[in-house]
Amino acid sequence: MSLTGTPVFVAAAALTAAAVVLPLVLWSRVRGPAVVRGVTRCLMVVFAQATAIALVFIGINRTENFYASWDDLMGTGDYVTAANDLGPDGLGGRKIDAQPKVRQEFTPVAELGGRVQRTELDGKISGVKGEVFVWLPPQYDDPAWKDKKFPVVELIPGMPGTGKSWFQGLKVHETLEPLMKSGQIQPFVLVSPRTMLLGNTDTGCANIPGKVNADTWLSVDVRKMVTDNFRVAGEARSWAVAGYSAGAYCSAKLAIAHPDRYTAALSLSGYNDPGQEPASLVAQDPELRRTHNLVALLKAAPTPPPVSLWISGAQADGYTAGQELQQAAKQPTLVHAEKVTGGHNIETWVRQLPQTFTWLSAQLRTG
Repeated sequence: MSLTGTPVFVAAAALTAAAVVLPLVLWSRVRGPAVVRGVTRCLMVVFAQATAIALVFIGINRTENFYASWDDLMGTGDYVTAANDLGPDGLGGRKIDAQPKVRQEFTPVAELGGRVQRTELDGKISGVKGEVFVWLPPQYDDPAWKDKKFPVVELIPGMPGTGKSWFQGLKVHETLEPLMKSGQIQPFVLVSPRTMLLGNTDTGCANIPGKVNADTWLSVDVRKMVTDNFRVAGEARSWAVAGYSAGAYCSAKLAIAHPDRYTAALSLSGYNDPGQEPASLVAQDPELRRTHNLVALLKAAPTPPPVSLWISGAQADGYTAGQELQQAAKQPTLVHAEKVTGGHNIETWVRQLPQTFTWLSAQLRTG
C-alpha cells in the first residue's frame, strides 16, 4: 500500500481506535502476578500512544508530502543508475544541442487540480532516474498565447521532501495562478523534480563521482526534458530556481554555479555552509564542504556570475547567510537579503510566496 494513499491512513486510524478501546475493555481483565499485570497494562498504553503518533505522522505526510514512498521513509530509495565523472561543467564532454530529443509521457495529478502533471524521467547524462512534476499556467492553453514561449521556475524542496512538496505542502500553484490571471506576475511554468536520490541523504545538489550527479540531474537532464516537451524558452534569462530550507541552499548554488542556465534564484530559509544540513553528503568531506560553501563558490567564480539572488529568512535562518553573500558579491551579481519573522516552517514560506515570486517574475525574460 502507498504511504500517502487512503488505505494506509484508514488502516492507521482503525488501529489507533482499536488501541484506545483495548485498555478500556481489558484493563480490569488482565490476569497474573502483579508484575505481569503492570507490564501488560503499560504495553497497552504504549501501543495506544505509538499508533496515535503514527496516525498523526501519516496524516501530516499526506498533506505535506515529505516522503513519497516507503523507500523514502526507510531511507532505502536509490534513484542513481550511474555516477560517472562528468567534469567541471557536468556534461561529461557532451553538447546538449547534439543530444537526441527527450520525449516524455505525462499523467495529470488529479489530487493537485489536474494542471500538475507527472512523468518518470531517465536522466541519460546524470544517471539519475526519478519523477518530475510540471505545472502549466492557465495562459499555456489560451489560443492567444499559442505562439508564445514561457519562462520556467524550477522548484527544489527541502529535506525531506519530494517533487510534490511545493504543490501539495506549499500549494504554490494555487497562490500563483490568480496572480498570473490578474497580470501581477507573468505566467511561467513550474517544474519540481525529485531531489531525494540516495535514501535520506541530502546530496547538496552536487556532482560527486561514484556517488551521484545531482547537479547534472537538476540543471541539465530536467532542464532539457522541459525544453523538449513544452513551449518554453531555453535561454538562461528565461530560467530561475527556487527552494526552501535545504532546497534554498541548492537553488542559490545552482544559479551561482550555472549562470549559463539560470538568471535568478529564490532562497527561503537557506544557508551557505552545506554542513548545516545534518544529512549532507557534501559535508562528509571537509574539502567538498569548503568548496561548496556558497560564499566560497561565489568568490571562486572566474568572473562574477550575472545572476540575481533573493535570500530571505529570520536572523539566524537565512538572513545572516544572505548578508554574507551580499558582502561577497560583485557586479553583475545582485543579492537581496530580506529579514522576515516566523520560524523554519511551511507557514512562513507560504506567507512569502506572493512577494518573492513577484520579484522572481520580474527577473525572467523571454523573446
